Amino acid sequence: MNVIMIAQQSIALVAGGPYIQVRQTARHLEEHGVSVRFFNPWEGLRRDEVDLAHVFGANIMTYDIAARLDSLGIPFVVSSIFFTTHPPSFVRMARNLEMTARRVYSGIWTDYGLSSAVCGMARMVLPNSLAEAEQVEKGLGIAAEKIRVVPNGVEERFASADPSLFIETYGVRDFVLNVGHIGSPRKNVLNLIRALKSVDRPAVIIGRIHRNAYAEACLREAEKNPRITIIDGLPNDSPMLASAYAACSAFALPSLYETPGIAALEAALAGARIVITKYGGTVDYFEDLATYVEPTDVGSIARGINTALAAPAPPALRERMRTEFLWPRVSEKTVAVYREAMMR
Repeated sequence: MNVIMIAQQSIALVAGGPYIQVRQTARHLEEHGVSVRFFNPWEGLRRDEVDLAHVFGANIMTYDIAARLDSLGIPFVVSSIFFTTHPPSFVRMARNLEMTARRVYSGIWTDYGLSSAVCGMARMVLPNSLAEAEQVEKGLGIAAEKIRVVPNGVEERFASADPSLFIETYGVRDFVLNVGHIGSPRKNVLNLIRALKSVDRPAVIIGRIHRNAYAEACLREAEKNPRITIIDGLPNDSPMLASAYAACSAFALPSLYETPGIAALEAALAGARIVITKYGGTVDYFEDLATYVEPTDVGSIARGINTALAAPAPPALRERMRTEFLWPRVSEKTVAVYREAMMR
């Protein structure tokens, strides 16, 4: 089977979870005899060159390529990577209003409408969790029979990470860790920094610092707390990043929502306690083995971190990561969806 991977043009510039998802999916599909290549917008693409395209993200940035694939008759599946804190009923209402307005004024599109259109053109939709699947079905209006949950994954190498490298380099141990982007409001780093005032532990925040007002507010707030160390980003394949996961006492990811946050999977496999947002399908992955917080409540974040630090790390969480979410297992589910899509 020949498959081409397609994502938004900025995916490598952001280098976040979707980038890891694309690269790791491609890598492990080849173990199942799937020939994978990445779409190059400067090259043409003929129908007879590929059996299937896999689009990552159902949004304004992938709408045009999805429409082109559809018009060329190239079948594709889409990993929707879609979530909102609004209930599905709100999303459905917004889409209905959009469609009504478009009957009068052409060219009116919303983010929800574009996401629905991409998913509608796809042969199959691959949300990362049951919560996302509900949004896709009941909010975006996609038929349940073309939705298959395929979870995000984690690399096995994090299970054997050595904490000593990070401890010896930065001189900090027994700390609270956050990994992500500093400057994305969705990642909620400002509320995390505020919550850390009430946590009597060192903290490390590893993330690429954006040049925007939110990032500046985060840095100003962090300067008030001498226990916080900020590291301006580490590549996902960095041994130092893996060592940080292994060295921390708790990993905190109180984002507005996550689907589910690959960094949290990596930290869990490395043995860390997990404190995470309750929104976005995180419960599908961590069940009752993590501490869930309300991201808009600084007190909830602080209490969650302190609660996690006071309890032993659950060994069952690490084992769950190993048995359910390693990339080879995820790739098996992905191939099964490909085969189903080819028969439609």
